[in-house]
Amino acid sequence: MVSNGDKRSQVYSMLSRAFIISIIAVALVISAVSIYSIVFRKAPSDGRRISQQAQTVNAENDQIFTGIGQMRISTSDPQPAVVILFVSFIYDPANRAFTEELVLRIGEFRDIISAYLGSFTAEDLRNMNEESIKRELLSRFNALLRLGQIQIMFFSDFIVIG
Repeated sequence: MVSNGDKRSQVYSMLSRAFIISIIAVALVISAVSIYSIVFRKAPSDGRRISQQAQTVNAENDQIFTGIGQMRISTSDPQPAVVILFVSFIYDPANRAFTEELVLRIGEFRDIISAYLGSFTAEDLRNMNEESIKRELLSRFNALLRLGQIQIMFFSDFIVIG
């Protein structure tokens, strides 16, 4: 025969499992929504995060991809300076396969940016044309992509400190 104490501990055990599963489910939903909103957010209307040039592009279905986020990269100087960079580009969210590829390659995009900019000294970067840096990064990104191509890249931040 099962005592009341055993039944009570079984009920508590089942309730605690259900509670833990509920908390995990809520945490997963919140994480998924947060990641989606960060990666696929629309460009702000006041233009703080994208360049003036990006605001002039008025494609009806296009959005600005900001998933790479702001980066801080050390230069190759003996006393490294820091490059602060925020990269964005236009993409068509209706092209689901390309959108998924962009999201899956965020880490690789960040590695490309770090390797390229980190190979220069602070003085080299100050003397370089921002457009040539964009062209080189765009070329490297597109060499990696298989399901589409990025046409225009924007820097809303490009600062060399140090």
